[in-house]
Amino acid sequence: MTAPASPTKVRGETILSVDNLVKHFPISRGVLFQKQIGAVKAVDGVSFELRRGETLGVVGESGCGKSTLARLLMRLETPTSGRATLEGRDLFKASGSELRRLRRNMQMVMQDPYTSLNPRMTVGDIIGEPFEIHPDAAPKGSKRQRVQELLDVVGLNPEHVNRYPHQFSGGQRQRIGIARALALRPEVIVCDEPVSALDVSIQAQVINLLEQLQDEFGLSYIFIAHDLSVVRHISDRVAVMYLGKIVEIGTEEEIYERATHPYTQALLSAVPVPDPDAREDRNIIRLTGDVPSPADPPSGCRFRTRCWKAQEVCATQEPHTVRRAADPHPSACHFAEVRPGA
Repeated sequence: MTAPASPTKVRGETILSVDNLVKHFPISRGVLFQKQIGAVKAVDGVSFELRRGETLGVVGESGCGKSTLARLLMRLETPTSGRATLEGRDLFKASGSELRRLRRNMQMVMQDPYTSLNPRMTVGDIIGEPFEIHPDAAPKGSKRQRVQELLDVVGLNPEHVNRYPHQFSGGQRQRIGIARALALRPEVIVCDEPVSALDVSIQAQVINLLEQLQDEFGLSYIFIAHDLSVVRHISDRVAVMYLGKIVEIGTEEEIYERATHPYTQALLSAVPVPDPDAREDRNIIRLTGDVPSPADPPSGCRFRTRCWKAQEVCATQEPHTVRRAADPHPSACHFAEVRPGA
């Protein structure tokens, strides 16, 4: 099973563009006559580009808006405002047959490899379900063969098409989810914490499988996770989210070796180090206070209530992800700089 080659598709060109994407969930009061009294600002002005054949890692604490971003891109949620285009076609203005075509080209791998699979359906029916929605993707009479090919591609026994999800291990179930995502030969796959529910050894196997499939089919990934070591292993570029916004974005080397945003530096300082000697010499950044509520984020810089660099300007002016002369990758901080001795 191989992906069709096309001379017009150039690796490195922009395939997905997101511009100022916003999702606010209303907070209402009242029973019969509800009145909106506020909003949870889950995603609040996110912009980025995904290039063909690359992996963009998205990291951040729980509740920062990573999964909401994934659901928006899959059109499982309707944005409050903003724009996203897949190969030049607007994701949020599409409807009917056009939306179906767009969804065919962008698939998702869920976080939990068990609850994302219907326990009443066989593996063959689960992986073959996309062919029922898009019958032209599998010629009549070839559905079972295509399903078996997909099982073989993800490293499972093709003869297990009649088994049910509970008869597989967690890692095998995630491979089934990956096979389902590959069924329609998409160009973009959104991976929403696909290895967080797996053992460490199984995580490595699934990550290696994703990288292998990317090379074989020319896939582009948006890889959402909270494990910084996993993201570093698979990502070409990394976007760091905090309270609904991207605060820093750059290549794997720029983020992990030359991070300039205080929040990114704090995250990296908390990553466990296996070497006891290196662990003793580390300068760990310990943040004070709790993460503010997304229903009432701080004015100006959202990280200022926990930041050791915060000054008056941080409370009055919101920093934007711009490139600075000191370091060329974008960072949303008024005092962005590489941490000395990091």
